[in-house]
Amino acid sequence: MLSLSPEETTALLLSLKVAGTATFASLPFGLWIAWLLARKDFPGKAVLDAVVHLPLILPPVVTGYVLLLLFGRKGWLGAPLSEYFGIVFAFRWTGAALACAVMGFPLLVRALRLSFEAVDRKLEQAAGTLGAPPWAVFVTVTLPLLLPGLLAGLVLSFARAVGEFGATITFVSNIPGETQTLPTAIYTFLQIPDGDGPALRLVLICVALAVSALLLSEWLSRLAAKRIEGG
Repeated sequence: MLSLSPEETTALLLSLKVAGTATFASLPFGLWIAWLLARKDFPGKAVLDAVVHLPLILPPVVTGYVLLLLFGRKGWLGAPLSEYFGIVFAFRWTGAALACAVMGFPLLVRALRLSFEAVDRKLEQAAGTLGAPPWAVFVTVTLPLLLPGLLAGLVLSFARAVGEFGATITFVSNIPGETQTLPTAIYTFLQIPDGDGPALRLVLICVALAVSALLLSEWLSRLAAKRIEGG
């Protein structure tokens, strides 16, 4: 069993807090965007799809810098948010959560979009002809069919958030106890004498979380396919 120092434990708990917040805060937006991309045709759909997936192909440092321009204390959105609402993202754990949410968002949307596209529309139409309002159709028919794919997307998004480094360190720096997550803690330990041991322990934790997430996501994806096929 791994024995973690207080610094390592703090980084682990902060990573879980940041990743959990990032994942569940992005879920409503992910559902909406995935629904739009799967069910609607509109001008600019290809552009929206490209923007959603940009974090997957851009260097994370670029994403972090864009977030700094937008949500920094003097950023286009950060300045009015700080002045009028007291909301500050830069150099706060909430900023780390925002960066992780952006980086994990494409994985969440992709999983949800595939799930929406796989749902049999006839089941939704049948519920509608029986008098169910759209929200009831979504809750009682669509959402249960989406659930395995939704959970798979959440797991992948969470795992991506736990492993996020470039965007986080660029946007909110590497402040112990505030923004220092597992990857940035590993980076810090590798820069100091006798830091190999703590770094290795945190690396093992990251590997275990990543492998568990991939296995769980694969199982959920197969479950989704069976449910939609009626198996």
